[in-house]
Amino acid sequence: MDLGISGKVALVNGGSAGLGRGAALALAREKTELFVTARGEKRLQRSCEQMAKETGATITPIVADHSSDEGREKILSICPNPDILVATCSPPPFTGDFRTVDREDWEKALSLTLLSPVDFIKAVIDGMIERKWGRIVNIATGAAKYPAAMRVLSGPPRSALVNYSVAVAKQVAKHGVTINTILPGMHHTDGIRDMFESQAEANGTSYDEEVAQFVKQVRIPVGRFGDAEDMGAFVALFCSEMAGYVTGQSLTIDGGMGNSIF
Repeated sequence: MDLGISGKVALVNGGSAGLGRGAALALAREKTELFVTARGEKRLQRSCEQMAKETGATITPIVADHSSDEGREKILSICPNPDILVATCSPPPFTGDFRTVDREDWEKALSLTLLSPVDFIKAVIDGMIERKWGRIVNIATGAAKYPAAMRVLSGPPRSALVNYSVAVAKQVAKHGVTINTILPGMHHTDGIRDMFESQAEANGTSYDEEVAQFVKQVRIPVGRFGDAEDMGAFVALFCSEMAGYVTGQSLTIDGGMGNSIF
């Protein structure tokens, strides 16, 4: 399906791996003019080269920390007027006892998962309004809607991001600019693989066995983790020309684990 966004300028922050890469790949397949940012140069370069080779899209890597003022300035100096903004990041670590989460942990999580996307939205949205077209998609977390103790550093800041995004979405919708959010559950990513492989090594099991045990423990109805590229397709759909009547929405992609009917 042609999503009608070929030639649009797209900026994906945190797009070298995981869910961000899934989103970037989906947009590359739609032949957007793609800019992808990440902190790690080698992985970013490798990922962009692979995506460009697969899709034929024009992809510009930007090595920068999008949660810092310096990184944001660098990114916006290279891609100042994107038509599409996708915001994601390496998720904060899983947490144990909430008492062990200190102020420094909170400040780091807030800077990365809330303040960075807010600053980027503010920086690019006026240009979208002037051009009468824009798409902003936040890749947040299912824990923003369904709180979990192990995601206490991730869920609360991103709940605030959803609140902010919906408020702004109502203000800019009449200008052809939409803002939506993806709330992913458990997906196969490098970070998840590292965590479960570490558990497997400690327990004398395998990655697949640890994943299967987790799926059973938290009762994921589809019986497996999600795929980053599948999730990326939904990001691209939110960015499409056909999605202009959808704004201020949060789509949970968690294999049916969430129980809300609305």
